[in-house]
Amino acid sequence: MKMFILKSFGIAVLMFISVLTGMQIANGGIHKMKGYDDPNFQNAVSIKETNTDLRASFLGKDITSHDIEAKKKKLEEISAFNFFSSMGKKMSNGISSASEKLIQLITD
Repeated sequence: MKMFILKSFGIAVLMFISVLTGMQIANGGIHKMKGYDDPNFQNAVSIKETNTDLRASFLGKDITSHDIEAKKKKLEEISAFNFFSSMGKKMSNGISSASEKLIQLITD
C-alpha cells in the first residue's frame, strides 16, 4: 500500500512538472511565432535573484516567504480541530482492525 501511494504521488508530481514545462515551451513558441517580445506574455514559472532577495512568480503571481508563512499560520488555525477528520480517522482505524481480525480468523 505504501508503494502504491508513493508511486501515485511520484506520477502526480511528474505530471505537474510536465504541465509546467509544457506551458513554458508553449510560451516560447508563441514568442517565436510572433517574432517580437510582448510584455503581456509572462513565463509560467520565473525565479529572479537580486543581491539580497530571491523572488519567484508562479503564473504571474509573486510568491514571497511572507505569503507562505501567513498561509501556514492560517492553516494551523483552521486545522485546530476538525470533527469530520477525527471521525474519519477513528472509522478508518476501526475498519482496519476489524479487517485484520477477520483475515487472521480466516487464515487460522
